[in-house]
Amino acid sequence: MILEMLLFAALLVGGYFLLHVTFLKLPRCKSAVKLHGKTAIITGANTGIGKTTAMDLARRGARVILACRDRQRAEAAAQEIIQETGNSQVIFMQLDLASLKSVRSFAEDFLRSESRLDLLINNAGLMNGGKTEDGFGMIFGVNHLGHFLLTVLLLERLKASGRSRVVTVASKAYEMGKVDFNCLTTHKDVALGDSDLQLFYKYCHSKLCNVLFTYELAKRLQGSNVTCYSLHPGAIKTEIGRYAGFWWSLMMKPIIFLFFVDSESGAQTTLHCALEPGIEHASGQYFSCCAPKLNIESKATDDAVAKKLWELSESFCGLA
Repeated sequence: MILEMLLFAALLVGGYFLLHVTFLKLPRCKSAVKLHGKTAIITGANTGIGKTTAMDLARRGARVILACRDRQRAEAAAQEIIQETGNSQVIFMQLDLASLKSVRSFAEDFLRSESRLDLLINNAGLMNGGKTEDGFGMIFGVNHLGHFLLTVLLLERLKASGRSRVVTVASKAYEMGKVDFNCLTTHKDVALGDSDLQLFYKYCHSKLCNVLFTYELAKRLQGSNVTCYSLHPGAIKTEIGRYAGFWWSLMMKPIIFLFFVDSESGAQTTLHCALEPGIEHASGQYFSCCAPKLNIESKATDDAVAKKLWELSESFCGLA
């Protein structure tokens, strides 16, 4: 009996290991590009995928701006990256994506102090309830609107820097998302409610906004040296759900522990979109596993919806 139990346990462990090295294993970014003399901004770079991305770009010689809300955590991350890479050009700059005033202040400070911008990586994301400083739903305001305004304010510097890229971390969750313009105009949010399930669906809606934003941005960048990409990083262990309720956490933590992979794996498609030569023709496309997805759902490439979302976002940000 004991022998049978040990054999069963060994089979379970072996199967789990096999699952991780096959089905759950994510491809690696293969680019050997060096970034000396280049400047990159990464939002949410003090933890998770953003921090891993910053570490990689610093190793390649880039000047890396950690655009984060939490000064203490970001400065600690900057020091760790400097020590690990030997690159002293890793800098924290204050950015709270839940405040359009903070986004404008960040952009003004950056444009005043930095002469070029080669990579803008819109990485930060959350799944929290509540409202932003400007009265928008927190998930919509941070995941989409803050990044929208940041990108628009920095576009001219990106264009002036030669070949440059905008990379936005979306998610496969976009497939469950929708854009409810009536809810957006009436309530300044993608949906109503703050239960854990409702917050998850708001996250899905915001990720569809990310993909649509990139799709529309590519059209507006035609004829320039700037290209843009959205992506699904994979099922990654990050801190995105750290404010989730007790029951949601109880249900999700075992799944995340068993079947999600680390942030280094999760950063690979971001790095591919940021660094891989010869993908300029794929500007505006959605990537997964270091490759463009050719069977993306039609709602993510709806010209009318993408244009309307852009124009509404401009209005929300006071740009129209």
